[in-house]
Amino acid sequence: MVPPLATSFIDRHHALIIAVAVVVGAVVLLAIVDRVLKRWSARVTDRLTGGQEFSRATATRLTFGRRVVEALIIAVAVAIALAEFDALDALGTAILTSSAITAAVLGFAARQTLANGIAGMMIAVAQPVRIGDLVTVEGQTGTVEDIGLVYTWLRTGGDARVLVPNERLATAIVRNDTVRSASVSAEATVWTPLDADSDLALQALQDAGLHGRICGVTAEGIEFVLLGPTVDPQDRLKIEADLRAAALGALRNAGVR
Repeated sequence: MVPPLATSFIDRHHALIIAVAVVVGAVVLLAIVDRVLKRWSARVTDRLTGGQEFSRATATRLTFGRRVVEALIIAVAVAIALAEFDALDALGTAILTSSAITAAVLGFAARQTLANGIAGMMIAVAQPVRIGDLVTVEGQTGTVEDIGLVYTWLRTGGDARVLVPNERLATAIVRNDTVRSASVSAEATVWTPLDADSDLALQALQDAGLHGRICGVTAEGIEFVLLGPTVDPQDRLKIEADLRAAALGALRNAGVR
């Protein structure tokens, strides 16, 4: 049975006792979380690096992440402790409210990254493009080299890398030349001025062994399409470049401007 004196003390200092208990519990939780995160990072280090230490940049990121978790625990514990006191209840509520507002702001700021991540998962499931496919996205043509959580990597014919945000890839019109067939038809275009002799141009292309035809006439000039052979997707860009070079050479030799 609790003595009356002890009962009156607990009643008078009920809020203080709960606040102290919350703070002590937070300190214990901090120690446990810190130990768990350190052991986890040590296991990750051994698994990924064979016992070697992470680089300073990686170690800094891990330490920063641990500090963020610890700071959140402290902030929540302080807010709960302050809420036990009527005079400080408004302050504790304000801290919790500001934390919620901060989380909302951070979520709004990171919406693009989250959208790219969700689009990446959609691409991985639906597979409109796959690693190794030859695709054209918003005028950029290349072979899909990697599909990450945020970006998809394309390797162009000049061995350059184009990074396409997954959200753009999921909503844009994508030309995929290898989604149904393992081979593609090489196709290139060349232009001549509007007043150029189109019959002479077609004859020059034919004499050079090129299969060309007029596919468009605009105010800027006459567009000729060159039909090449069916090739492996990896060779398409090179074959098309060769077709353009051969066509330009044939037109110059024939005197077509």
